[in-house]
Amino acid sequence: MKRLLFVSLSFAVITAFAQKQEAAPKFASLITPQGLKEKLSILASAEMEGRETATPGQKKAAAYIEEQFKKFGLQPGNGTSYQQTYPVYQDELTAKKLQVNGKVFEWDKDYNFSLQTLSSGDWSFSNAVFAGYGLVDSAKNINDYANLDVKGKIVIVLDGLPDNYVAPAAPQGRRGFGGPGSANTKAMTARTKGAVGFIVVSKDFPKKTPTATQGNMYLNKAANTTSFLVATVSEEVASALLGRTFKMSSAQFKEVPKGNYVSEIKITATKTTSDLESSNVLGVLPGTDKKDEYVFLTGHYDHLGKRGDVIWYGADDDGSGTTSVLQMAEAFTAAAKKGNKPRRTIVFMTVSGEEKGLWGSQYYSEHPIYPLDKTSVDLNTDMDGRVDTERKTPDTLNYIYVIGHDKLSSDLPKINEAMNNKYTKMTLDYKYDDPNDQNRIYYRSDHYNFARKGVPILFFYDGMLQADYHKPTDTVEKINFDLMAKRAQLVFYTAWEMANRDEMLKRDTPLNMPNSR
Repeated sequence: MKRLLFVSLSFAVITAFAQKQEAAPKFASLITPQGLKEKLSILASAEMEGRETATPGQKKAAAYIEEQFKKFGLQPGNGTSYQQTYPVYQDELTAKKLQVNGKVFEWDKDYNFSLQTLSSGDWSFSNAVFAGYGLVDSAKNINDYANLDVKGKIVIVLDGLPDNYVAPAAPQGRRGFGGPGSANTKAMTARTKGAVGFIVVSKDFPKKTPTATQGNMYLNKAANTTSFLVATVSEEVASALLGRTFKMSSAQFKEVPKGNYVSEIKITATKTTSDLESSNVLGVLPGTDKKDEYVFLTGHYDHLGKRGDVIWYGADDDGSGTTSVLQMAEAFTAAAKKGNKPRRTIVFMTVSGEEKGLWGSQYYSEHPIYPLDKTSVDLNTDMDGRVDTERKTPDTLNYIYVIGHDKLSSDLPKINEAMNNKYTKMTLDYKYDDPNDQNRIYYRSDHYNFARKGVPILFFYDGMLQADYHKPTDTVEKINFDLMAKRAQLVFYTAWEMANRDEMLKRDTPLNMPNSR
């Protein structure tokens, strides 16, 4: 009797699973080009103001996503709330003053400060150390700090590099921020040698465009940081700092001997910090017999915001992925209402802060609402609406880059490829899983914060790194909605299988990649 009952139950489970699989195409068909266009036209509209993190535009987008989750019938993903808020901070310079030898200079006409390492305060110095170009390059036997004592003093350096200095090629041909001639590198060198302040002499004054007195947003408020003054000054200010009563020419600066120079310097700065807020938006479709295990479908809904009247719409990046998550949520809830509930709980999470440095997903990974060890997989969609302009193969209208297939779980490619072979029949391109990928795509979207915690991930991506990427021209009319629908359907089928299979995905493949992005 017991044996018969067990066989009957097993047959019932197998039959129910088969019926559920047969139902998948019916609900995948609800992911339509029309539905995607309707939602994306709202998310990437001028009303959303580019959806920059911790701005009114981002909050409007969050409210729209929450409204859609409620409309579909999803439960709130954070207790009684659909949003998981996290703190964001932003500094503003509200007062500033530079006086040299009794003369007060003007902001943007003669000087400006960097907010990044500056604290509020008043500083007085009776001398400064001129260190030429501020270079230290042991390979070329160059040390502009030789025989100079800069501890507790302000260091003055010339902008750029000497005419006869050839800078080494930086990784991927980049020089800028981290090159030997960058102000950042020079400031770090001065600080390492004990300086309390750093001044760069620039010909770029008066400024043609106003210097922002509002700093970049940041996620973690540093405690007890030591202030380090970084300023850029005009040649007139620099001449006064070096004891001249006349403005020196650029050629004359190159002839100034390195060493200590007497001058009376007074600096005042007042920096205030605003406490801002951003959020991830979560809607949940509870599972049945495996409801304490979770499948995540994610995409970031933030973008770059607006500057003046110019809006960075972010239709593809990542309005497309966010819209795909919304459309998949609508399809899954429709299936549940018809008796096809998933076995595992599905969490639809759209995050903010991705463009700032994966902030929203980082916050979630450090403050998970659902146990990460019970999270079977994160399927992340970041840009699935365009055709890669650099792709020259015949399959340009039938491909998707899939990232993470060979990491963390051997189940990932088996399931995803099986769903693709059965339903969507696209080219699955694993180009960006090459460990030598110079773009380091694996580290550049929100799935990474799941992966670094050991959760298997797949990242679905259209490969758009040129054309309108991070430009105001990333707009809705450039989206290929037919291709976008097919890609979103592939993610849907993959999630359907992963939410209903007997076991969670195995965690049997080490990440084996540098822990950085």
